[in-house]
Amino acid sequence: MNIPHQDNTTLAGTVTGTVFTVAAQIDSQDYMKTVVLAVVGATASFLVSIFLKWIWKVLRVQQKPRN
Repeated sequence: MNIPHQDNTTLAGTVTGTVFTVAAQIDSQDYMKTVVLAVVGATASFLVSIFLKWIWKVLRVQQKPRN
């Protein structure tokens, strides 16, 4: 069986060119807004995870049978 060889250089060039073209047209304010939103989102996610972990621990302690 003969498997055809695929040349990915055209695909790589197209994707890279598209990414650079889009990146060049985005304002620096948009980059800063994206960074700020990413930091806020990551912080909120972390704090909610810590809060839920604490709630889970409190609920598990309350459910333990007492001797």
